[in-house]
Amino acid sequence: MMSSSRDDDLDQMDRGSLRATVSRCRDRIEHLELMVLKLRRDHYGPSSERSTASDEQLSLSLIDQERVSDPAEQPSQRAAARPQPSSVRKSRALPEHLRREVHTHLPDGKHCPDCGGPLRHLGEDVSEMLEYIPASFVVIRHVRPKFSCSRCCSVVQAAAPSRPVDRGLPGPSMLAHVITSKYADHVPLYRQAQIFAREGVDLDRFVLARWVGEASKLMDPLVEALRRYVMSTDKLHGDDTPLPVLEPGRGRTRIARFWTYVRDSRPSGDTAPPAVWFSYSPDRKGEHPQRHLAKFSGILQADAFAGFNKLYATGAIQEAPCMAHIRRKFFDLVVAHQSPIATQAVERIRSLYKIEEQIRGRPAEERRQVRNARARPLFESMRRWLEDSRLQLAPKSETAAAIRYALSLWDSLSRYLDDGRIELDNLIAERALRPVAMGRSLCPSF
Repeated sequence: MMSSSRDDDLDQMDRGSLRATVSRCRDRIEHLELMVLKLRRDHYGPSSERSTASDEQLSLSLIDQERVSDPAEQPSQRAAARPQPSSVRKSRALPEHLRREVHTHLPDGKHCPDCGGPLRHLGEDVSEMLEYIPASFVVIRHVRPKFSCSRCCSVVQAAAPSRPVDRGLPGPSMLAHVITSKYADHVPLYRQAQIFAREGVDLDRFVLARWVGEASKLMDPLVEALRRYVMSTDKLHGDDTPLPVLEPGRGRTRIARFWTYVRDSRPSGDTAPPAVWFSYSPDRKGEHPQRHLAKFSGILQADAFAGFNKLYATGAIQEAPCMAHIRRKFFDLVVAHQSPIATQAVERIRSLYKIEEQIRGRPAEERRQVRNARARPLFESMRRWLEDSRLQLAPKSETAAAIRYALSLWDSLSRYLDDGRIELDNLIAERALRPVAMGRSLCPSF
């Protein structure tokens, strides 16, 4: 009955109303297709779209993209363009720093088994085998003998050695192993407890958690020194990522945030060592980055998070948006329904990245000159093209929304043309968060 009623309504519409209805339906379908794409990516991960030509975008690698073959290219040409496997066999030599144990294998006797004559040394064959000796627990027993004076009866004893955890069992190496396993190797504490139990050492994960907390306090001075170093630069990359955190007693997790700030100017020829500083917050309120960057002045490369706006308002910090976020919106439209405008946008952005690839690691002034000579015409042409394309689209379409997002950041994005220190995107910060994302996927709750 409902379907019949809708058909009757359509029959009574004039041509203009029908066009408007079709346009709204197309916008709705475009929006739903994009939502399905994003949900599939969140659920299955990037591997579900490996068949797409631009799958490198999903792994946040905008520079080293694979060459997409021209469909009109002859099969013989495509075969010739494929990289040929190297005929040189890679060396199997094991690293020299590894400890060597020499096992010499002698014949059963000292005389020839054929004629009985004495054997003399002729040479030797040497081969190596890589072996692994599992890590083992060691109990360090500290003995402090007591001595008494034969004249005044005073008792003399050496001072007790310091411990990383006051009155705790773990030594420095044990504590370092637990922390490295948790944060670098992404092994949760309950799994570490299971591994230790196989060795006959019963360590409850709550005990391990207390050790991690104590170790965090010990490293506070080091973290503060790292923060000061990272913030002492004139160009900073910032980003954040969601972090599920357990809520004890409530039987669920809540979403906190992990913030990263990266000092890395190697792409512009700077030789200062790169460094990353992380900070945790229970939510994503703008007050957190505003507190982190209260004393920073310079260029901040970040996404268009509204929490940064108060920092830009003072003028002490200049915004440098991320082209990768702009490209990602167009790329989603290409994957969802092969939008011609989105496809052309991706290709135009790709042309800018080709220039960046050629000047990576060059001095800032040289990068500025190359960008002004080669990238600026492409950049300004793309802006005009985006403005013209927007007029051809329905205001509520997803493609129009992607264009509006790009144009809203275009003036700030253009700073990279006049400053060779600035990167075209913020992938440096996104790469710094990869270990966090990996730990999140292996252990859903930290």
